[in-house]
Amino acid sequence: MIRHTPQDVDTTPLQTVWGLDAMQLHARFWAARGVQVVCRGDDTPVGKDAELFLMIEPAFFCLFRLDQIIDTLSWLKPKLLFVRVHDNREHGYRERIITDDQDRFIRFHREYGGSDCRLIRAAVSSNPQLADLWRKAPDNRAGWKLLRQTTAQVHRTTVSINGSIYHHQQKNDRVQFIRELVTIWRKPNTAIRRARQMLDGNVWVDTETPTNPSTRFIGPVWVGTGRLLTGVESVVGPAVLWDDPEARPLADTIRWDTSDTSAEGVLPITTPRRLNPIQKAGKRAFDIVASLIGLALTLPLYPLIMLIIYLENGRPFFFPHRRETRGGREFPCLKFRTMRNDAEKLKQGLAEKNKCDGPQFFIENDPRITRFGQIMRKFNIDELPQFLNVLVGHMSVVGPRPSPYSENQYCPPWREARLSVRPGITGLWQVMRSRQDGLDFQEWIRYDIEYVENISWRMDLWILCKTLHGLLGFRHPRCTPTPPSDG
Repeated sequence: MIRHTPQDVDTTPLQTVWGLDAMQLHARFWAARGVQVVCRGDDTPVGKDAELFLMIEPAFFCLFRLDQIIDTLSWLKPKLLFVRVHDNREHGYRERIITDDQDRFIRFHREYGGSDCRLIRAAVSSNPQLADLWRKAPDNRAGWKLLRQTTAQVHRTTVSINGSIYHHQQKNDRVQFIRELVTIWRKPNTAIRRARQMLDGNVWVDTETPTNPSTRFIGPVWVGTGRLLTGVESVVGPAVLWDDPEARPLADTIRWDTSDTSAEGVLPITTPRRLNPIQKAGKRAFDIVASLIGLALTLPLYPLIMLIIYLENGRPFFFPHRRETRGGREFPCLKFRTMRNDAEKLKQGLAEKNKCDGPQFFIENDPRITRFGQIMRKFNIDELPQFLNVLVGHMSVVGPRPSPYSENQYCPPWREARLSVRPGITGLWQVMRSRQDGLDFQEWIRYDIEYVENISWRMDLWILCKTLHGLLGFRHPRCTPTPPSDG
């Protein structure tokens, strides 16, 4: 545990950015990932919209990746997960921030002396009752005891992870915590309404405070409310410029509906809807009939398509990419080849232009795509051979986008949900995505999970209608209603 003496405890006036102090920023950082921070003795009630609850002792901030947590929750499915957070950084010294009388950064001053053992314990659960039990505990020891007594041993487990630990009553720790937050939190507007991104993607300012166009920013910087930066030529980050005390706004409430669930490997935990045997048989029968009709209508086009592919870029005619179907079994997903034969070599040099925020790769005017390939993709001609995959049972007409093993490893809950059904030629994500920068991966997750949670014949028909509208050139409005379900 962190040891500190009375002189370490800070009593300086409250400093905020966008009306939020360090503790509130800590809560919003985790809220942006779908996690509610629950401190023992806190008056904040436990909400029902959070995906997970992080139970910690009230004296600390902690930052760590959730990948291992999500993996453990997905595979072992414990009701309660105890977490030992280790801070392995060297803490035999302290870094003190030296500022002028206007609270502007001058330099860092490193003070040596004493060791600082950084180890805290926390708990993670999706059960709000357990989180509320911890919140109402009279002290830390009683809280941990209550959690153990309430949860049977077979329903709890423990993991150890590395992270960053800070004591919120120490000014130096608070400053270091926010410096790290500025560095790692790329989209604070997902949980803070007042945060506005400047043209330089690393700089966030207050929505109601005008900016000084002559100020140059180097590195990630957060500029608080009322900080006009008049006469300031440059600001070097990572740095946070606190609110002007005279202009400090009221703290806003946490918005759970805008959680950045793609961040840091944190994705929603979901329960796929299970079809009964009759529903499964009906969906499979529809797939067989639809694939036979599709093949009968499109097979006469195959010789012409193959001839054009050959004349432009030679063989092969088909591209059998390895994808995963229900249960994680791999299969060759067939497509007409739309890319040059040296596409994989070219991809390495185009990585910086990727517009997707996840494992996918998408750029406008992709030079790897042949001229005829662009036409095939525009009219979805390249996906016609997938009717063969549907016929043999690898795919369904409607389902999540078929993805390779490498993409499906981004998070077990999302992977297990989407691999509980056959992938589809078309799906909810394909007809609903917006292609906005930085949102494609989030939308992919959202619509895949929405589909598996609400899978029904009505939803499949709705998706097919939307797909046909798109193929015929109609564009449904952005205010498209929520897809129907039987649930």
